[in-house]
Amino acid sequence: MTSSKAPMGTGEISNRPALRNANQIKQMAEITPLSAAELEDQKIVFPGMANGAVLNTFREIRTKLVQNADKNNFVLMISSVCDGGGGSFVALNMASVFALDQTKTALLIDCNLYKPTANRLLGVEPDFGLTDYLVNPDLDIDDIIYASGIDRLRVIPVGGHIEGGAEYFTSERMHQFIQSVKSRYPDRFIIIDAPPVGLSAEGKILAELSDFLVLVVPYGKVTDQQVMSSVSAAGKDKVSGIIFNN
Repeated sequence: MTSSKAPMGTGEISNRPALRNANQIKQMAEITPLSAAELEDQKIVFPGMANGAVLNTFREIRTKLVQNADKNNFVLMISSVCDGGGGSFVALNMASVFALDQTKTALLIDCNLYKPTANRLLGVEPDFGLTDYLVNPDLDIDDIIYASGIDRLRVIPVGGHIEGGAEYFTSERMHQFIQSVKSRYPDRFIIIDAPPVGLSAEGKILAELSDFLVLVVPYGKVTDQQVMSSVSAAGKDKVSGIIFNN
């Protein structure tokens, strides 16, 4: 199945920041919004959800990160200590909670090459993704950004090229891509869903491209040494905090 992508509006052409007011953000093109039942089924936080404590936890994390960044936008990488540790769950919900603010937008970039999850949110097979953009100079950034069914949240899926991820992420085109998606809109917060930083070259490279990193620790499933190794691999100056995921 091919995707039906909502138009994204202004293209990623100029390097100059594009200032948007709250009304412009509100009018961003959207696909049919996900229902409360669909959000619950995908374990995505939303106002009015049954477990309000989970929503408030993500809101508190968002507030602390914004304070650390002096209220500027940033690139946030989410990485688990180990495979299956809940990093993708946290990344999706951090993106969702940023998008709850009607004056902000969020962009979730799926960089978890070998265990991608963003396609589930889209509900269709996307035409192009990040790796396609990195290897094809004819593609524009707008060609890989998809509406998500969540207001003000956009998604970039992995794409069809999953071999040689480390080489993709160290390319000059990747550096320019990150700078573009961050600088184009000051209201945009970028969340990278990354593979375990301590277990993959891709994770370490993505940490270097990010402003902050939040490490997800599956409760009771890893050792203190594994946690410290992940912190060391990312660089202590990049790690803003640790989330224990039950």
